[in-house]
Amino acid sequence: MVKINGEERNVAGKTLAEYLATTSYDPKRIAVERNGEIVPKAQYGETILTDGDSIEIVSFVGGG
Repeated sequence: MVKINGEERNVAGKTLAEYLATTSYDPKRIAVERNGEIVPKAQYGETILTDGDSIEIVSFVGGG
């Protein structure tokens, strides 16, 4: 199980890119932290989610 934004999800073994493809997140407007470290966008396709990972996804909102 992988904890994503505080919720346990059964996505271990998928890449971060595969998981994001199943969500409504816009990859251009998010930042992802895995186990306390920022994941560069270029590594989403090669970052494999493993049991025990803690993922935080933050969306950027424009305005002013």
